[in-house]
Amino acid sequence: MAAEHNYTQSFSVEGMTCASCVRIVERSLKKLDGISYVSVNLATEKALVLSDVPIDPEVVRQTVEKTGYGYQAESPAEDVLTRRFKAARKRFILALGVTIPLMILMILHMSGIHIPGFLIVELIGASFVLFYPGLHVLSGAWIAVSHRHTNMDTLVSLGAVFSWITIPFALAGLPIMSFGSISAMLIAFHLTGRYIESRLKYRAASDIRSLIGAQEKDALLITPEGKELSVPVEAVKPGSIILVKTGGRIPLDGIVKSGSALVDQSMISGEPVPVRCDVGSEVIGGTLVTQGVITVEITRVGEDTFLANMIKLIEEAQAASVPIQAFADRLTNIFIPVVLALAVISAGFWWAFYPSLQGYLQAVSSFLPWVMGGAGAFSSAAAVFVAVLVIACPCALGLATPMALIAGSGAAARRGIIIKDGEAIQGAKDIEVILLDKTGTLTAGRPTVSGTDLELNDLLAAAAVESFSTHPLASAIVEYAAARAGEQVGGQAGDRILPKAEQADEVAGKGITGVVGDDTYRIGRPPAERADYARIMQSGATVVAVWKNEEPLGYIAIADAVKPEAKAVIGVLKKLGITPVMVTGDQEVSARAVAALVGIETVHAGLHPEDKLEILRSYQKQGRKTAMVGDGINDAAVLKASDLGIALGTGTDLSIESADAVIVSGSLTRIPDTMDLSRLTFRKIRQNLFWALFYNAIALPLAMAGLLHPAIAEVAMTFSSINVIVNSMRIRAFVPQLEDEDTYE
Repeated sequence: MAAEHNYTQSFSVEGMTCASCVRIVERSLKKLDGISYVSVNLATEKALVLSDVPIDPEVVRQTVEKTGYGYQAESPAEDVLTRRFKAARKRFILALGVTIPLMILMILHMSGIHIPGFLIVELIGASFVLFYPGLHVLSGAWIAVSHRHTNMDTLVSLGAVFSWITIPFALAGLPIMSFGSISAMLIAFHLTGRYIESRLKYRAASDIRSLIGAQEKDALLITPEGKELSVPVEAVKPGSIILVKTGGRIPLDGIVKSGSALVDQSMISGEPVPVRCDVGSEVIGGTLVTQGVITVEITRVGEDTFLANMIKLIEEAQAASVPIQAFADRLTNIFIPVVLALAVISAGFWWAFYPSLQGYLQAVSSFLPWVMGGAGAFSSAAAVFVAVLVIACPCALGLATPMALIAGSGAAARRGIIIKDGEAIQGAKDIEVILLDKTGTLTAGRPTVSGTDLELNDLLAAAAVESFSTHPLASAIVEYAAARAGEQVGGQAGDRILPKAEQADEVAGKGITGVVGDDTYRIGRPPAERADYARIMQSGATVVAVWKNEEPLGYIAIADAVKPEAKAVIGVLKKLGITPVMVTGDQEVSARAVAALVGIETVHAGLHPEDKLEILRSYQKQGRKTAMVGDGINDAAVLKASDLGIALGTGTDLSIESADAVIVSGSLTRIPDTMDLSRLTFRKIRQNLFWALFYNAIALPLAMAGLLHPAIAEVAMTFSSINVIVNSMRIRAFVPQLEDEDTYE
């Protein structure tokens, strides 16, 4: 269930390298008065702050920067991300370009092939790698240390600097083996891992970037004089008329005023088939006109557009954390200090007891050639110190959850599912009961009037009152009444306008009242005792009763076709072990007729919003995790109270705001997708955490026992982090159980 908070801030935090950095930033932000929730995502560098009172963004910026990291109010632009990748690529190429020849020389030198002036060559090469491409790592370590905390750069820098210092010691004639080449290798492998991580992160975040890239910068404005003028999107105001031609993107949300076009909405809804948009159709900014020319009256601009809100929701979801991440956070809070302590203790042990361990080293070196059998006390202690520092990588542990979250939320976004917080991603896998509304959820939500016994004047008055309602049935009544009025005056629908209605008052689940002229009309649920209404409802139609001045006037019968995919979706949910339950304000006869068509056995009909809420809580009291799927204002309360609220994007703003997840297209196939993606994402998180912990449980003792060369430790550390990212990226290959283009019987 989505938590209630009044104020939200989302921004980028730059310069973080591991989970320790995340912990420092979160801890500092949580100290601000009024902050109720903070989540910082290492993978996306996004932070989410929720507060009960307004927090000045400048205060947030200063707090972040005091920890030593950068604050950026907006998501990094594409060119900024590209520059980061190029810089990372340059660093790792320079480091490898010097380190690989140095490694070859080191291997030859260790094999007994004397290389004249090797220590000088090693000093020059290692110094270049450490202080030029490696300066980025040293800088990250200094930022952490100067702000009294540690991170992965701290461990790598300590190991690299300590290894580099052995070169001048060896040149001075001290009895110590030079680890200068190891210094270069540590930096080079670390930078290589960073570059690979950054590329994989970039790919994982491609879904959100594709949405950002869909935001048009310019619009073709039609001036009052009829001229076409290209202007920045920021200059377009609500009510403006813009022109969109074949191949162009619709820059902002609006309504088609003239023309007809096929519009590719796949980036929003995940549906590959273009949608025909005619006069009166709503269009979404960022979608592509594949055929036709239309003019659009702009209704929403800036942060109010559907695409802007969608991007914001995805960013907040990717910045959020899941409950299981608390386990990883507790480990990383103490991880680096413990590693530093183990490195010092291990090095001291080898220094003190080297004579007693010499035989052990020589025996092991016979089958592990990288183990130094007779390097001496100081060299052996130094090798163990460096190996322990670099092998214990908290990066894999820190990336385990956020990388899976970003991949999962990205895969969901491609399917037209916006999961608004991390808790919903984790909770969806445990759903046992799913409550589904009928009208607009299981049915198409495009009902049509199939019959009425009202006189035309009363029908028009009822339609005038219903024009104030957001319920899907209301628009059907308005359209039917307008068409009937047109027939009466010569066949042109709309020639006769609806009468003026005033004092309209809609009560969720009960109906709507309004005053037309001197009469008060009430439209709502019919009396249960009317047998003639029951016969109409047995076909699945909905009957709406009309009262005039509280006197029964007649009825309007409305038919709403069941969505073609509904039966197949209910079948998949049952296979997943989820019990479907219909909860609807509609009459029981028509509700059960629809339930029978789609395969739902449990039906609760004739409900008010508070009744739906009571049914939800009855399941929750049984200890069963319960989801709710709805699209109307009468579903808002139960959506918010459920363990997982799923709103259809075709529904009202209130229901969408109350939900934990939004299905943009309104397709029911996305419901099992949401559950499957939750289970897949959580499975990947657990796998990542297991392998990160397993790696450290095996690698740390080996390093402390002197069985790992520092170079091998660095390679193992790098591959540990990459393994976590690659495993998370497999979520992108998610295959849905049902596709929209499938044929449903």
